[in-house]
Amino acid sequence: MQPDALSIHRTLLTLDTHIDIPWPSGPDPFQDGARKVDLPKMARGGLRAGCFVAYVPQSTRAPVFETAAYTRALAMLDHINLMARMPSLVPLRLAPRADAIEAARRDNVVAIVPCVENGFAIGTDLARIAEFRARGAVYMTLTHNGHNALGDSCNPRRDLGDREVEHGGLSAFGKAAIALMNRVGMLVDVAHTARDTMLQAAEESRSPIVSSHSCVSALCDHSRNMADWQLDVIRDVKGVIQITAVSAFLKLNAKPEDVTVADFADHIDHAVRRIGIDHVGISSDFDGGGGISDWNDAAQTPNITIELAKRGYDRGALEKLWGGNFLRVMRAAEGVAG
Repeated sequence: MQPDALSIHRTLLTLDTHIDIPWPSGPDPFQDGARKVDLPKMARGGLRAGCFVAYVPQSTRAPVFETAAYTRALAMLDHINLMARMPSLVPLRLAPRADAIEAARRDNVVAIVPCVENGFAIGTDLARIAEFRARGAVYMTLTHNGHNALGDSCNPRRDLGDREVEHGGLSAFGKAAIALMNRVGMLVDVAHTARDTMLQAAEESRSPIVSSHSCVSALCDHSRNMADWQLDVIRDVKGVIQITAVSAFLKLNAKPEDVTVADFADHIDHAVRRIGIDHVGISSDFDGGGGISDWNDAAQTPNITIELAKRGYDRGALEKLWGGNFLRVMRAAEGVAG
């Protein structure tokens, strides 16, 4: 079983939909070093594409801090874009659209997919969304830890003065932001949002929503995970949940060394049984808190495919889980743009 799974793995378009980058400085992504995801590890692990994220931490909601967050996000997106233009022993290419990701795979080139995490980065200025998309950003996560001008987070920041609920889900500004994200072809990412925010985003968006890095509440009752009814909503709007390798989301209060790819696959199994193979995918959250005992960096990526193959997922199912479903929702977002 394992050799067959490995040979299949090497032919798949494997897309990890949430990878953080160290900022403002960190280990060289072109060297095999301390990062969980660098180009040598991607090559060894057969990881063909990655959504590299410009993550902006939440801070006080005042213009000076919002402008700083926006400036940081732009600089990070520029850095992600620059990766694709640097000399590299592992060929790579910027791929801000679904066709470009598939073309990179055909050409045996690693696809670099820019994204933004935390709508705090736009402050209260909708024009910033188009600037992100112009730099290739495929999705923007509406919130992170803490409410922002767009909507409520699943994790209010008491240290920043957050109440349990501020907007009751999306704000009017958040709804306008989603309309503009649809117009520019950017996916609406509901990871980190409160449940009401997620539901309203599904209702507002003209393209399918995604959760770029979440797990399921039925197996681990964590605020960041999705209840079964939320999974149903994702199915109903033809979206996708990308199960992620964060130990505490997979097993409550667990440390990375206590969690295995079998635990990860249990969450895949639950979501697939609940909403179908077309609405589930894979992410790591590497270099942003992700990593478990036997998928602790990109070089160990085949372990996921091996475990899923053991459970009976055939090549077609693996293609969908490893990127096909995410590419479908990308195309849907691109289709409603304009």
